[in-house]
Amino acid sequence: MKTDGETRSERKERDIIRAAAATFISKGYDGTSMEEIATKAAVSKQTIYKHFTDKETLFGEVVRSTAAGANDIVELVTNLLSDTKFRQGGLAKLGRLVVTTLLDDELVKLRRLIIANADRMPSLGRDWYEKGFERMLGTMASCFRKLSAQGLMRADDPELAASHFFGMLLWIPMNEAMFTGNRHPRSRVELERHADASVEAFLALYGVRDRPNAGGKSSTAPV
Repeated sequence: MKTDGETRSERKERDIIRAAAATFISKGYDGTSMEEIATKAAVSKQTIYKHFTDKETLFGEVVRSTAAGANDIVELVTNLLSDTKFRQGGLAKLGRLVVTTLLDDELVKLRRLIIANADRMPSLGRDWYEKGFERMLGTMASCFRKLSAQGLMRADDPELAASHFFGMLLWIPMNEAMFTGNRHPRSRVELERHADASVEAFLALYGVRDRPNAGGKSSTAPV
């Protein structure tokens, strides 16, 4: 489907990247040929080489676009995390989104593939971190800075708070998925339960307890 303002060439490039991602994940970097990617994308090999110099260049674009795409989802939600939504449990919803997005099976497999090729293609690991996780940290830090200024959080060091937020959410399930082969992945319900507990612990440290106003009603964010 063509997106608004997308040219035919851009659409073709997007289709190639999507086909390449699926093939790399399925067969690994060395096991993937440009011919297989061309077949899956329903284009000629010449068309692929018109857009991408070689297989390594194409793999790099898969890495960059996937990392940026995951961050875009988080960025969109944090931008919508108003004070009202925060009071209504918005951070818990964001925590669930982060865990279920980053623990997606295909994303975990791509992460393993990047690590497996880190020695011969070190720039790809840096791109994955800088365009993905580092941007997410910056996005969350900015969000926590705003919430703290509104008196809804106590994050004197928003960058550190962002690191704690992602650490609580991802340390156990991500390592579990990466090192056990993810043969028995956690269900969505289990991931969301883990996310809820992580956010609750995070807010115990960084949240602002409700204080009753003159009418006896709570006036600030829940912990």
